[in-house]
Amino acid sequence: MLTKRIIPCLDVKNGRVVKGVKFLDLKDAGDPVGIAQVYDREEADEIVFLDITASFEKRDIMLDVVRRTAETVFMPLTVGGGIRNLDDIRDLLNAGTDKVSINTAAIQDPELVRKAAERFGSQCIVVAIDAKRSEGDTGLRWEVYINGGRTPTGIDALRWGEEAEGLGAGEILLTSMDMDGTRKGYDIELTRSFSESLSLPIIASGGAGNLEHLHQVLVEGKADAALAASIFHFREYSIKDAKDYLKKKGVEVRI
Repeated sequence: MLTKRIIPCLDVKNGRVVKGVKFLDLKDAGDPVGIAQVYDREEADEIVFLDITASFEKRDIMLDVVRRTAETVFMPLTVGGGIRNLDDIRDLLNAGTDKVSINTAAIQDPELVRKAAERFGSQCIVVAIDAKRSEGDTGLRWEVYINGGRTPTGIDALRWGEEAEGLGAGEILLTSMDMDGTRKGYDIELTRSFSESLSLPIIASGGAGNLEHLHQVLVEGKADAALAASIFHFREYSIKDAKDYLKKKGVEVRI
């Protein structure tokens, strides 16, 4: 059995880590490089940097922050936000990123996923999906939003996930917009739908408020990794606390 991963996520705006509720009401949470160094010492499995306004503001990704982080952090680093083309992906990989997360650009040009996977390898390409619940003619569905959760697309999230897998994505970073920042737990139905329908790894994001929520999404939601922000940023729990808890509950984690 593959071990489950615990991944702290740093949402970055204007060079600072921020945290909000349902993508709104952002509050400062500190310096991204310093926070990443803390998680490196705590031996997080990976870390994710998301420049949450880069796509909406149509500006370049934070290469300087990525370089400074990669120089001092030795766990795998995934970076997303503001990626528009293969050159952006190349620049991030050259700056020390291990994987890139593509969201808005992948929706606008799905062939970017295929071209990126062919040039850099599927293991480098993460497709991020921001999904929000909506009631369709056939019942519950989730709609894809882009531009940092600002723009609805009308696209069914699960269908897009299946397409992204076919295009060569190596992983899906799946965020529930309904649960993001609420600390009420992950959207288990959303995560399980993806985990059961796709064969590539699913990183669950949005809603962690305590360690049991991590356990629920990894077991009931069948996620391969649990991503969280507030519970780690504000030092309510350490990465070790999370892994010790999960191990006691019978979940295979890297200690």
